[in-house]
Amino acid sequence: MAEIRPTDVQKALKGASYPADRESLTDLAKKNKADRKVVEEISHLKRDRYEGPNEVQKELYGS
Repeated sequence: MAEIRPTDVQKALKGASYPADRESLTDLAKKNKADRKVVEEISHLKRDRYEGPNEVQKELYGS
């Protein structure tokens, strides 16, 4: 995951309305024309629902 920067994820999820599910976040990343690797990482998130962007970042990058 080191090759994908947190700013890439932030840009991919710009405009997200939380709480949001993994599918919605993946669709938004595609709509925001995120890099394929970023979309793939988002689509493979472990949880089904996220209360905010900090939860997404925490899962992707740890604490």
